[in-house]
Amino acid sequence: MARVCQVSPATVAHWIDQGLLKGHKTPTGRRRVEAKELAKFLHAREMAVPPDLREALGRDAIVVVDDDRSYLQALAKTIEKSELGVEVVKAATGVDALLEIGRVRPSVIVLDFSLPDLNGLQVIERLLEPGRQLDVEVVVVTGGVRDEEAQRLRGVGVKTILNKTEGVAAVIEAIRQALGRRKAA
Repeated sequence: MARVCQVSPATVAHWIDQGLLKGHKTPTGRRRVEAKELAKFLHAREMAVPPDLREALGRDAIVVVDDDRSYLQALAKTIEKSELGVEVVKAATGVDALLEIGRVRPSVIVLDFSLPDLNGLQVIERLLEPGRQLDVEVVVVTGGVRDEEAQRLRGVGVKTILNKTEGVAAVIEAIRQALGRRKAA
């Protein structure tokens, strides 16, 4: 548990003793926390919930990637407040996105095409091993993408490309549809 939270075992014990984290002591003096309680604790403190613990909450993870900090914050907050019931992890660059994607293994990635370090296509290409299909739903949200770039995105498995002018409601609907496709597969 301490490893999941990236803290010392003493810190976890302190959280339990202070009532911040619901747990109990065993007869041998060890502290135990149920997976669901740990997942709730991590989520409430905006810490990443590992995939195996997310199952305890029944929540999918979504990585939202955009270099425009205000748009990223607004979109993430809107997704969190929606009825989708997902965990949102934010990233502002392509490299940060790849790190977060590897760490949380999301069900959906909401990806800005134009990022300062890697464009959306380059991020997706780095996720793919040679000869492998994309195993995560990707919703590309952009200010505009040329036709040949859109074709290349579709060629690597992107099903949804939205223009930011379509609004946040269109992004929420695209995420809902992507989650539905994941559950149906």
